Amino acid sequence: MDPNPSVDYYEVLQISASAEPETVHRVYRLLAQRFHPDNHDTGSEARFRLITEAYQVLGDPERRARYDLVHERQQRDRWRLVQHATDSENDFAAEQRVRLGVLEILYTKRRLESESPGVSPLDLEHMTGRPREHLEFTMWFLAQKKFVTRSDNSLITITADGIEYLEASYERTPHTPRLRAVNE
Repeated sequence: MDPNPSVDYYEVLQISASAEPETVHRVYRLLAQRFHPDNHDTGSEARFRLITEAYQVLGDPERRARYDLVHERQQRDRWRLVQHATDSENDFAAEQRVRLGVLEILYTKRRLESESPGVSPLDLEHMTGRPREHLEFTMWFLAQKKFVTRSDNSLITITADGIEYLEASYERTPHTPRLRAVNE
């Protein structure tokens, strides 16, 4: 199984790129147990497969060394992705669109899947098209305003205050396509 270049295996295992092999193994065992499909409370076949794939790469010294070369380049490239907003807007407008886009995602998830309204940071990263590093400020702001909350298992959900803020935003500017703008 070749490493998937679009997936950050360190993020999947929630470890530092400088983690010792023993740490990789220990964290894998904890996450594999939590997300194993046989675990009726927290099991997830897709998440278990991804965790296992990450461990197969990071747990093998040769494969990890090859992956680290690609990973380091990707990390440098990620910071270059969103260095400035377009000429017709400033950073404030771009950030506001990202925040509203995140709230739209969380609102839709809560409305359509009320039994499991949370979204993982990794899924949010993929849905917005923004790397986690660029979403940290957004998530900090939304949490400080109490528009979102993070559960014990790190899933992010929208709060009632967040829903009211999003609805008020739509009343002010009902035709702004925020999600498309987030992915640009």
